[in-house]
Amino acid sequence: MDDSPNTPGSGDQPPHNAGRPPASVPITGQDVGQGMERPRAPAQPIFNLPKPLVVTLAVLVVLYLIDAYLLSDQWRELMLFEMAFTPLRYVYPLTDQGLEWLWTPVTYSLMHGSLEHLIFNCLWLTAFGAPVVRRIGLWRYLAFWICSAAAAAFFHAGLNWGQETLLIGASGVVSALMGAACRFAFPKHGGGMRRDSANFLPRQGIVSALRNRTVLVFTVVWFLGNVLVAVGMPLVGSDAGTIAWDAHIGGFLFGYLLFGLFDPLVGEKEIA
Repeated sequence: MDDSPNTPGSGDQPPHNAGRPPASVPITGQDVGQGMERPRAPAQPIFNLPKPLVVTLAVLVVLYLIDAYLLSDQWRELMLFEMAFTPLRYVYPLTDQGLEWLWTPVTYSLMHGSLEHLIFNCLWLTAFGAPVVRRIGLWRYLAFWICSAAAAAFFHAGLNWGQETLLIGASGVVSALMGAACRFAFPKHGGGMRRDSANFLPRQGIVSALRNRTVLVFTVVWFLGNVLVAVGMPLVGSDAGTIAWDAHIGGFLFGYLLFGLFDPLVGEKEIA
């Protein structure tokens, strides 16, 4: 799931009304023929993503490129040790090791093991992250990312305690954003996700959101997909590596159940 959009360069801009008649002067066909152009509506961007999300995508892409193409094998192993999450760290006394146990429950979410893994996560991050970021803003988004990454990591650790597994990828956070979006981005009376106006919809309750047929079907299909992965039937190519289905579930449950803690519309009563 990736691509970081380019930002156009800035330069000297002509006055707003340069080359155009005053608003009170009508433009006739004859005027157009003499070199006067009709006003045009401003062009709309193809990808209208919130800036925090654009920065996130850029960070994921840059880190992947550094890891895949610039680092030697020795430095790549060091990067994994410093940033990847493993349940094995928490079997040993924390005082007998470095501080990696403190930040790896978050930093693992910034790394990806293959281009396919990166693209897959960035696409879903774009789709479900945009409405959530627009609704909760930058600082709540950062807090949400940190907390959901840790929740997904320790849900994975709880089912793989003491094992020397390495967890990397933003899938747990993406799953949390999916769960959060289910609480508000789908209209109560059905229909698809409102991408541009979803952040204005009222938050639905934990139980009442599942009465929304769209949310229910999406949630059931999503969980079914992860159950298939758990029993050994991966839904993506083998190059993506082992899929941490348990981190997906932990992230989704965090986002769905606890989204209200991050929602700035705290004064609004949840619709039942």
